[in-house]
Amino acid sequence: MPEAPLRDLNMLLVEEQSLLRKTVALTARSLGLGTVHEAATMQAAERMLRERAFHGAVISIDCGAGGDCVYNLSLLDKVRNGLSASPATIPIAVMVDQATTELMYELRERQINRVILKPFRAKILLEAFESFGK
Repeated sequence: MPEAPLRDLNMLLVEEQSLLRKTVALTARSLGLGTVHEAATMQAAERMLRERAFHGAVISIDCGAGGDCVYNLSLLDKVRNGLSASPATIPIAVMVDQATTELMYELRERQINRVILKPFRAKILLEAFESFGK
């Protein structure tokens, strides 16, 4: 995808917390970083990824409920395997609650550009979106 001016970037934020999504989307728009499209669930994100191309994505991947910590990486796999309207090489940042050695290996295999540990400040997400335009 050709480089777009920052204000023309379409970016995806997948995060279940509504307040965080809205804060980041509004702030990005007001700073001229582009348009942040919000998805609260992986299913909504999958639909959005099929329907439009994005210049980058920040995706929250939480550990599954229960005793065993299992991360759902299927959305990352779909993008990287060309099963979206975006190029398979778009920059992706992932937000996680814990960075295990195994998870970091899995993310590196999927060419994830940035890992953001929770909790964090909204400024960190804005910096990730800004980096997508470079």
